[in-house]
Amino acid sequence: MIETKPWYLSRTVWASLVAIVAAGLGMVGAPADAVADPALVDAILKVVAAIAGVVSLVGRLKATSRIK
Repeated sequence: MIETKPWYLSRTVWASLVAIVAAGLGMVGAPADAVADPALVDAILKVVAAIAGVVSLVGRLKATSRIK
């Protein structure tokens, strides 16, 4: 891993940010006015956070460049 790339081109960074935002929205209670079932919003946020976590892990394992 000698090559470098900007942070904003990293799948790992973006997936991690999505996971953080989804988890944060779940903790503070995302507004669910447009959805009849607030539990559905909570479930969707949990699924998004889990998928983003997996993408982050896979991105790190497949990384070929360092972040600068």
